[in-house]
Amino acid sequence: MQESYLIWGGTLFMALIIIFPFIRAHHKTLKKDEARKKEAVFLGADKTIAQHPIIDEYRCIGCGACVDACPENDVLGIVAGKATIINGLKCVGHGMCAEACPVEGITVGLGDTSKRSDLPFIRENRETNLPRVYIAGELGGLALIKNAIRQGREVALDIAERIKKNPDIPASDNAVDVIIVGAGPSGMSAALTAIENNLTYRLLDQQDPGGTILQYPRKKLVMTKPVTIPFYGTLTKPEYSKEELLDIWYAVMDKSGLKVETGCKLTGLQEEGAYYRVTTNNGSFKSRYVVLALGRRGTPRKLGVPGEDKPKVMYKLIDAETFTDNHILVVGGGDSAVEAAMGLARQKGNRVVLSYRKEKFFRIKRRNQERLEAMIHDKKIMVLYNSHLRRIDDSAVVVEWMGEKKKIRNDYVFIFAGGEPPFELLKQCGIQFGTTD
Repeated sequence: MQESYLIWGGTLFMALIIIFPFIRAHHKTLKKDEARKKEAVFLGADKTIAQHPIIDEYRCIGCGACVDACPENDVLGIVAGKATIINGLKCVGHGMCAEACPVEGITVGLGDTSKRSDLPFIRENRETNLPRVYIAGELGGLALIKNAIRQGREVALDIAERIKKNPDIPASDNAVDVIIVGAGPSGMSAALTAIENNLTYRLLDQQDPGGTILQYPRKKLVMTKPVTIPFYGTLTKPEYSKEELLDIWYAVMDKSGLKVETGCKLTGLQEEGAYYRVTTNNGSFKSRYVVLALGRRGTPRKLGVPGEDKPKVMYKLIDAETFTDNHILVVGGGDSAVEAAMGLARQKGNRVVLSYRKEKFFRIKRRNQERLEAMIHDKKIMVLYNSHLRRIDDSAVVVEWMGEKKKIRNDYVFIFAGGEPPFELLKQCGIQFGTTD
């Protein structure tokens, strides 16, 4: 009997030796998640603005599978034995957390939008409170190119079906079946589907075709799932670079004969009987249906500092390789600013300074954080935290940092301060945000 106790005790001891390090590591992870959650709440990073994990606390068993599955790493954590959102700003809606949950305790969506003043009211077919006016793409709250392409196709198919059922509309000079505002992935998908269904259309945009894809720094990879593009086929790779996506869109434009009218910024929308009049800075147009595929970023937000109107100031980076042997200032604290700074710092002879108004980066993807830290360590990028751009001169900039104004040699300034969303304009046009109550 004593021998049995000794064997049992030895087995238990060995088990504890093996298991204890895992328990200790798990406890440290939980403590770390609690600290991360407190910091995120303090910084406001726990708030969500697009799609995000919606966690059923009654189903969640706190196993952490969702945390491990998230490609962005910092979105989720385990606090008080349950999965919780740590940094909601980093979530881009991959949905891998939901797929990994063993108890089906996570869905990815927008949650309760009734109090969201930044989300338009949209019916199941993506029609707004204005009859025959639809919203597709990021403006509706869902990010990811795959969502934009799918929504653009769905609204165009809905319009085609409605026109089939109600073809007898009074004649009107120069009116088309549908006007699509925005030539990003959702707008182009809608226009291509319109062509497939023999609808007349106008595709308007204030810039070149590509929409938000144009804002990506060179070689940025975009995660996606299989999605079908009209006149092209299915995108099957898990990632595509910006250049690949743009090449695909331009090839589709050539094949389909798709036309985009650029330089047309939306300024108004008004119902005129069976038609809508869409007003832009470059004229007004009439159509039976309207698809708003504007995105959420809108016009780049300016800082209002002296010299900001100089030609050397830019708000997007199209091709980092065209900038070499320059002194460059990048302003901003999001992924776009960090990725642009890193892309520019990799080019021959560039000396890059990154100015951010807060004490640390908390909205950027983990892989960007790691790459940035490595480039800072290698002295390829200088970061000025708690700094503010005060003036832009021809060959220098003035930045306030650590209580002093410093003059820094400069050839180019890239400002990534977000955009002026089109929400107010759309509200003036009659688009309702939130619920219809």
